[in-house]
Amino acid sequence: MSNISHKAGETKGQAQEKTSQMVDSAKNTVNAACDKASDTAQSTRDSAQKTGDSSAGFLQQTGEQARNMAQGAVDSVKNAVNKVKGPNEK
Repeated sequence: MSNISHKAGETKGQAQEKTSQMVDSAKNTVNAACDKASDTAQSTRDSAQKTGDSSAGFLQQTGEQARNMAQGAVDSVKNAVNKVKGPNEK
């Protein structure tokens, strides 16, 4: 019986480790997307200021929307991670 408990403990530990790895990977992906969206928004603002183009406002709004969507994705991953890890884990 103790062998079964030991195997169950090992399996649980392996599952927790795999979950942690997947969560870390998701965080990295979302953070990279957020950084890219933020860079794109900044580039759009810079271009708009240089050209004085009438479409600048539209481009700036689009960049801001992309950044906000990326931030929403980051928040979603954080919420999912907190649900997986539980309230007492970091």
